[in-house]
Amino acid sequence: MSAIILDGQIVHYEVLGRGRPIIFLHGWVGSWRYWISSMQVASTSFRAYGLDFWGFGESARDQMRYTIDQQTDLLNRFLDEMGIGKVALVGHGLGGLVGFNFCSRWPQSVDRMMAVNCPMYYDSINTRLRTSSLPDLINWLGNKTPETIVALADASKADPLAITESISSFQSNDLFAKMRQTQIPCLLVHGQNDPAIPSLSADNTINLPHMVHHVSLDGSGHFPMIDETARFNRLMTDFMALESGVSPRELQLKEEWKRRVR
Repeated sequence: MSAIILDGQIVHYEVLGRGRPIIFLHGWVGSWRYWISSMQVASTSFRAYGLDFWGFGESARDQMRYTIDQQTDLLNRFLDEMGIGKVALVGHGLGGLVGFNFCSRWPQSVDRMMAVNCPMYYDSINTRLRTSSLPDLINWLGNKTPETIVALADASKADPLAITESISSFQSNDLFAKMRQTQIPCLLVHGQNDPAIPSLSADNTINLPHMVHHVSLDGSGHFPMIDETARFNRLMTDFMALESGVSPRELQLKEEWKRRVR
């Protein structure tokens, strides 16, 4: 277990590999742990970090630090403390919102971002996510496979206030709109069967800017990195392999080319 101390409080993280940095940011149910497979794949070419937010996993509980802005400050301070420069971000749910916020506040520090099952608007979040107990959320969003049970082993350690406070803080922030203004390449990934955060409709994807691309995974629920591990990791790897500043829409062109030559 690795950790840094910020203001006398423990912030837990794990790291694998060498190379350019990728930061994996977890969602409302779980911790860094469900990124293990993706981090292992990324670590063959990159230095992959998995970070626990305040109130989650092995990081300290602090009821004064649970808003999206404060979790974003945690990410910024973590990068400063670790001496990490420009990064790629992979954020799921809450982690995606923190990533959007970080991109809008420090756009010069982000090369690209992958947002997974991340709500674009407050009203798109199922109310059950902010009203149910942790055991209910784990049963609702996870499944009973051995892989999922291991991946969500830390989910019950979360402070429930860390979930509700961060969701409440999202209500007054149009984070995706701010992200769109940055021109940072952004890949939006949604599990088609996620009951907590619905995938974007076809009408919504039509109006996405050039530097934003949407992919829907029809075999996934709330945790695409667990539900379709190989497919998710291939998508992540292809996105990370694009040249800096290239639109993630190039991924769609690559897939169309592959289909034509088969």
